[in-house]
Amino acid sequence: MLVRAAPSKLNEKAKTRRAPHEILTGMLEVTPRIRIPMREFTFRAVRSSGPGGQHVNKTSTCAELRWSLRHSPTLPDDVRRRFEDRFASRLTQEGDLVLQSDVHRSLPRNKDECLSRLRGFLLQVAEPPKPRRPTKPTRSSGRRRVEGKRHRSEVKKGRSGGGSGGWD
Repeated sequence: MLVRAAPSKLNEKAKTRRAPHEILTGMLEVTPRIRIPMREFTFRAVRSSGPGGQHVNKTSTCAELRWSLRHSPTLPDDVRRRFEDRFASRLTQEGDLVLQSDVHRSLPRNKDECLSRLRGFLLQVAEPPKPRRPTKPTRSSGRRRVEGKRHRSEVKKGRSGGGSGGWD
């Protein structure tokens, strides 16, 4: 499926680009295990901030994605828990994730940007973290540490001589 983009100049031809995979399939596929239907997301067009002259006051090209993470039936529970732990500051009190993008000058590209950021967040929590195995420092590293402390102590002792340093 091709998506038509408006020409940027009068004499320039209209450009076409490929529609993202999510729009064609209706699913945000992060991993084979994590597939979220597009109907769970709510998109809203918002006015972009920053410079842009008169045009920026007339168009809404900033995309806002809202997703009810806590009520999503397709997200596995373990992934949901890791997401809530890792990105708690990004969630509203109701458990919704709100992402905004105004990187691009067109609304469809900003929607794609929101989806790719969400995919990145989900990839970070898709796999459980490896458990840390505590290790003991080696004997030689302990020896080097003590030697360094002893050397530093000698350097500091050398500073406290009764010389005429100039602070008098």
